[in-house]
Amino acid sequence: IAKIADPSNLISNHIKSNSLTDHYLDPAIHRILRKKQRRLVRENPGVLVAIAKGARHAVHECKHQFRNRRWNCSTSSSNRSKRLFGKIVSRACRETAFLYALTSAAVTHTVTRACTEGSIDSCNCDYRTEGPSGLDWEWGGCSDNIDFGDNFSRLFVDAGEKGRDPRFPMNLHNNEVGRLHVKSEMRKECKCHGMSGSCTVKTCWWRLPYFRRVGDALKDRFDGASRVSVKNAGNARASNNRQRNRRRKNTRRRRRKSFALLKPYNPDHKPPSKKDLVYLEDSPDFCVRDRKLGIKGTHGRECNKTSIGVDGCDLMCCGREYHTRVIEVHERCSCTFQWCCVVKCKTCKYKKTTHICS
Repeated sequence: IAKIADPSNLISNHIKSNSLTDHYLDPAIHRILRKKQRRLVRENPGVLVAIAKGARHAVHECKHQFRNRRWNCSTSSSNRSKRLFGKIVSRACRETAFLYALTSAAVTHTVTRACTEGSIDSCNCDYRTEGPSGLDWEWGGCSDNIDFGDNFSRLFVDAGEKGRDPRFPMNLHNNEVGRLHVKSEMRKECKCHGMSGSCTVKTCWWRLPYFRRVGDALKDRFDGASRVSVKNAGNARASNNRQRNRRRKNTRRRRRKSFALLKPYNPDHKPPSKKDLVYLEDSPDFCVRDRKLGIKGTHGRECNKTSIGVDGCDLMCCGREYHTRVIEVHERCSCTFQWCCVVKCKTCKYKKTTHICS
């Protein structure tokens, strides 16, 4: 799904357009989406633009979260590459687990937001919020329709997880982790009502979290991801094939069964929770360039000489040497606002010392 964010696709180059027909007929999109996904797009006019925005958000957030890691979420710029993140996603490692969860969360987030904005014909605000109100506030207003976003993401994102691949339950689990983190981070917003801003009563509704908060939460789960193995995969595949044409109720049952198939790789470890990322194999060290997996290595990467963390020169450079470079940096400074309406700044110069992995 992240491949939809590739700049070579028509949907990405015309992200602000309201013409769904042009996007849907784009051959690049046809090649990417599965039959079930294309049907969902047809049944929900306007949703494809939201999915493309979600894919872009996922790429941007991944690069931010891993900017100081050996693997910095590098993307492929080659048109020959079938995967935006390269072949690293063919490995069932924790980086792949994070990508699946983040992409699922991003689609959930942007589709839910598009419902509130009225960009999708088949959904709108959620006015069904129920439950006890507070002493000085009551439910009302336009809540973000997280139920629609969650259900659509489950149908659309999980549509690619089928067949005999033992990664099937792993991917389904991580997809659900992303959606759960969006739902759990929903926040209550309120607006005051009363004479002269007295706030006699407040009307409150549910609002989506900032996506950076979801990315931070998933990054924490990445650091504590659980290695698992799959049990009884053959029976699960047979059961899945029998149930593949049933409705959403059976889809949820399949997801619960897939979760039950995961067990800790180390029997002494506790089973992963529903919010934990899971993976099946260890990650590469990402130190040396590997063209087969699309790993660029850490040669030429900037490191922090004073840090003892993953961005420190010892870890980032994988024990290799690093060299010091002094560069001149030009930045805007001493900015002032002049009426009306210009901001004028000076240009400040200073020396900056950087350290680069050999």
